[in-house]
Amino acid sequence: MTQPTKHPPQTALRAFCLGLGVSLSLAGHLMAQTPALPDYIVAEFGNPPPVPDGRLSKDLRQAVEVAFVDSMRHSSWGQDQAIALEEIAASGDPRLVWIISDLMRFAPGRALNAQLADAASRLLNTQISGQNPWGDTTDVLIAWDIPAPPGYLKVKRAIFTTVVPAWDKLFVKGDIDWRHVSWGGVLIDDRPFGQTDARCNCIPAADNPPVTTASEAGWLQDSDIVFGVEVNGEARAYPRQIMEVREMVNDTLGGRDLGLPYCTLCGAAQAYFTDRIPGGVKRPTLRTSGLLIRSNKVMYDLETYSVFDTFKGHAVTGPLARKGVQLEQASVVTTTWGDWRRAHPDTTVLDERLALGRDFDFRNTRDANGPIFPIGDVDPRLSVQEDIIGIVTASGRPVAFQRSKAVSALTRGREVAFENVRLVMDGGGVRAVDASGRDLGSHQAFWFAWSQFYPNTVLWEG
Repeated sequence: MTQPTKHPPQTALRAFCLGLGVSLSLAGHLMAQTPALPDYIVAEFGNPPPVPDGRLSKDLRQAVEVAFVDSMRHSSWGQDQAIALEEIAASGDPRLVWIISDLMRFAPGRALNAQLADAASRLLNTQISGQNPWGDTTDVLIAWDIPAPPGYLKVKRAIFTTVVPAWDKLFVKGDIDWRHVSWGGVLIDDRPFGQTDARCNCIPAADNPPVTTASEAGWLQDSDIVFGVEVNGEARAYPRQIMEVREMVNDTLGGRDLGLPYCTLCGAAQAYFTDRIPGGVKRPTLRTSGLLIRSNKVMYDLETYSVFDTFKGHAVTGPLARKGVQLEQASVVTTTWGDWRRAHPDTTVLDERLALGRDFDFRNTRDANGPIFPIGDVDPRLSVQEDIIGIVTASGRPVAFQRSKAVSALTRGREVAFENVRLVMDGGGVRAVDASGRDLGSHQAFWFAWSQFYPNTVLWEG
């Protein structure tokens, strides 16, 4: 795809950072100003400041333009920007901290970051400091649900697309809360369909990936984690070693087209059917945008640049959102290769070469001690990275089953059920079915991720 700029994205990014005299880090998220916040939020974050309603004054709009738009456009931060930031900090409007947070994501150098953190501290009436002021600021904004300022998307779009022009088609209005969107540290994967072996400064999806039989997969150890999917009697294993490199696979299994996103940050592999889309829409080609929403990857359709809610599977912007596209989900069983292979001896498995010679283990290294990107507050009923099996019932109620409890109950012969949902063991993992045994499209995830996308979820107590 041709970039709408004279330079490749990585060149623009480097030029911006050098011109500003800073290096890279992180950005944006959400939470709303309510009369009474839950006690656990107040205990961790305190009480939010008052938030004004209405438009910004003309002078304040001009200050925002100078501090945030002009600084990105000209890749510089000078006296004019410092004066504008001081005017913003003195405004008493905490809504403007969302824009400060967005600039922090790309400008973590000490001098500028200190100015931005000081402005955020004054507007939020709390101390922003430490090694990651962007993350701390964003966590507070999310937890308190501070509203966005008027005209927020326009300014945010200017900041983000200056760094990665290919995001231009993604930053549009829709059923998406742009406060939550931040940068994950990589560029957009906008390669044409079929470039499975192409290298890029992105997380490269695999399209129509090569597979082998189980007996040919000697590179896999029995203890290796795989994500198992079965469609119309055809089973396939997606090794975590490969999914941590690719994070997105467009595949065909059991006569059905699938898109499989894996979010390393929230421990969730999902499988969506990408055929039988209503309205004569071309099969979506799912790609990784390089953006995050509360530490969950943001996927989009390469054909239409429609953004999807990765966790829920519905289009939130673009032509597919206007057509109301909702992807049906197939179950993903998280288990070991040995258990899956024994339960499904005819399974195929992704070919080792798809790992591109890399051997990541984010679950046990980078992400082992909790989320590395801001997530705000987390429902305290379970620990942040507790594994759950999530599903939405026929009545529309989301329910989470603590995996350890569910497996313990199932191995003792107990029923694990809620409304129409029944959990069953499959190849050492767990999936959800209805009373007739029909697959319901469940998947495993970290508690923080499931509970923030389904804040009213029921927690099965056993």
